[in-house]
Amino acid sequence: MEKHRRPWPARALVGRVLDPRTAPQRGTGYGRGPVAAGAEGVRAAVRDRLSTWDRSLFRHVAVTDWPRAEGVLPRLSRAADHSKLWTGAAAAIALSGVGGPRARRGALRGLASVAVTSAVVNTLGKGAFGRSRPVLDDVPVIRRLKRLPTSTSFPSGHAASAAAFATGVALESRGWGAAVAPVAASVAFSRVYTGVHYPSDVLVGATLGVAAAFGVRAVLDARRRVPPAQPLVEAPTLPEGRGLSVVANPGSGSAAFVDEVAEALPAARVTRWDPDACALPELLSKEAQRAAEEGGALGVFGGDGTVNAAARAALQHGVPLAVLPGGTHNHLALDLGIGTCADLASAVSEGHAIAVDMARFGPPRGAVGHGGNAGEPGGDAGDPGYFVNTFSLGAYGDLVEVRDHWRQRIGPWAAGLVAAVHVLRHSRPFEARVNGRTRSLWLLFVGNCSYHTVGGGPGGARRFNLADGMLDIHLVKAGRWARTRLVASALTGVLHRSPVHAAARGRRLHLAAVPEGTLCSYDGETAPSPSALLIDKPATPLTVYRPLPAWLSGTPLS
Repeated sequence: MEKHRRPWPARALVGRVLDPRTAPQRGTGYGRGPVAAGAEGVRAAVRDRLSTWDRSLFRHVAVTDWPRAEGVLPRLSRAADHSKLWTGAAAAIALSGVGGPRARRGALRGLASVAVTSAVVNTLGKGAFGRSRPVLDDVPVIRRLKRLPTSTSFPSGHAASAAAFATGVALESRGWGAAVAPVAASVAFSRVYTGVHYPSDVLVGATLGVAAAFGVRAVLDARRRVPPAQPLVEAPTLPEGRGLSVVANPGSGSAAFVDEVAEALPAARVTRWDPDACALPELLSKEAQRAAEEGGALGVFGGDGTVNAAARAALQHGVPLAVLPGGTHNHLALDLGIGTCADLASAVSEGHAIAVDMARFGPPRGAVGHGGNAGEPGGDAGDPGYFVNTFSLGAYGDLVEVRDHWRQRIGPWAAGLVAAVHVLRHSRPFEARVNGRTRSLWLLFVGNCSYHTVGGGPGGARRFNLADGMLDIHLVKAGRWARTRLVASALTGVLHRSPVHAAARGRRLHLAAVPEGTLCSYDGETAPSPSALLIDKPATPLTVYRPLPAWLSGTPLS
């Protein structure tokens, strides 16, 4: 019988392991002791070199005289404690009105980036590394902070927050980003200057802040676009905007955004409206007629009122409408899924469009006009007005007038706050017959198509179907403490349960006995309301470009 023998490699392996002279040392892989020891030596040498460089640079900053920095950098460093500096900067950017909606988005994204960065640095970064703070022997006393931080040194939370805020702002508004960047860099340097951080703490913290800002942008920009529920319609394909006549209102939103229009749609014809040359509806009608003759489309850059006028011109001349997100609020553009000019450029180049309802309001058919301008409620020939977003009677009209009065002086956001306070203090209810029933109201609100609150909280209402043929009707009934109860319900997210709020959806709304002098507001514009109104929708919808998801547009999925 043949004797079984182990293969040679197994015998050799057992022999070497059992031999204490050849057994591998603890902490090394078998047969790689010298290699592992060499790699460890290289890593130790690199760490020593970086540590030497870090401490040498810290000492260089400490012993160098920085003229007039003693009165600035320590104060700036203290101002950035608990992100107070960045919260104030965000509020200033938002309330200034400079830069329009992109600047406000930048301020909000900057704060969101700071919040993410702070969470990462304070919970993971400082907990994973127990690096001690620098020794202050070489730092002049005049530079030192009165209250020294007690947390670990690596990485720098102040530098991380500064870089996060500056990057978040710059990703939306390059102008404000350029203004914030020097302040952020000064805050980061101040942490070395005052002796509370090594340079490597600051560099790693700033890198984390930049990464957090890009991460926040990726998450926010990746929000799921709701596919259009309304019918897809045919529209001209206009590569690079060729055949697109864009009318830009530089007074709406940021005038600098007009340059982005020309960059995204280089072949489009962009006309800037000059109020001294002609009226805006006249210019829009002229460009819409030209687009109809050329087989193109009408584009519009401006606020809600400008978009309203463009929609009327496009409907009148039977041409598609392209809405650029250049206004203060961009309500229609947001509901269309257009956040940037690149979004619209893609839709225009591919010819992707949907049907969009236009809602109209004016004296009931056959009623005699009540004066005013044609195209406004109660026009000379009873011509109706139109709205693509919202219509209201009562307190909101007062709010719009007060807001527009203060907008140019203190900025749109601050003006909106002043207007809200004014309305809450001074507005009065009115009586009107709503579908034949007399009601006492603070406000009547009608939305073009059905609005849905995103996330179940207050605000953030969106329309997912812009051609459902419906009117979204809301009444705020007058009564004891009605305004206070309404505001409290809105802030707590239970507006739908408030006894002073009633909502319904319908295809038309009849209003009568509206008191003389009552203001109506439509898409941000105001006008005196006729005593009787019919609100409904014309049979012909508007063709509007909008970007489509890849699976719906036929684009290959990546």
